[in-house]
Amino acid sequence: MKLSKQDLKILELLQIDVKTSVERLSEEVGLSTASIQRHLKRLRDNKVIAQEVAIISPNAVNQSMTFIISVQLNRSYNDCFNYFKNKVKNNNNIQQCYYITGEADFVLIVTAKDMDNFEEFTQLFFFSDVAVLHFKTSVVMGRTKVSLALPLNCVDILSISPTKSKI
Repeated sequence: MKLSKQDLKILELLQIDVKTSVERLSEEVGLSTASIQRHLKRLRDNKVIAQEVAIISPNAVNQSMTFIISVQLNRSYNDCFNYFKNKVKNNNNIQQCYYITGEADFVLIVTAKDMDNFEEFTQLFFFSDVAVLHFKTSVVMGRTKVSLALPLNCVDILSISPTKSKI
């Protein structure tokens, strides 16, 4: 699937506000509402739009602390990487997990309501796990920018899969 300039404009607008109406998208992109709906269906069907979620204020749900944690695994532990990835996927305090190069194996973005809650998390998630060799924590002092938006203004056409589709 190739992304057209109209697809990129739709994606750019939806990254700002996923609730942007089809009518507004139509005005901004210069296509009919029916055409916008076809573009959206194709983008969703081909997983270009992977998810549409609500971004919740951490303070509103008593998760006011954020931590960045680098984790080094004990590689003598059998299948430690897949084990750790599955463990991460099943923990709601972990917002993001990246498998990385360098000294650490993973970097995690973790939330907690306070330091006691975070200490409980570390005891259960790290200290009691023989697969974890070492972890290092940084406490986030302030949120300067929080986004998963991708830069689309410098992209002309992207190829993401061999599937061909016409709108």
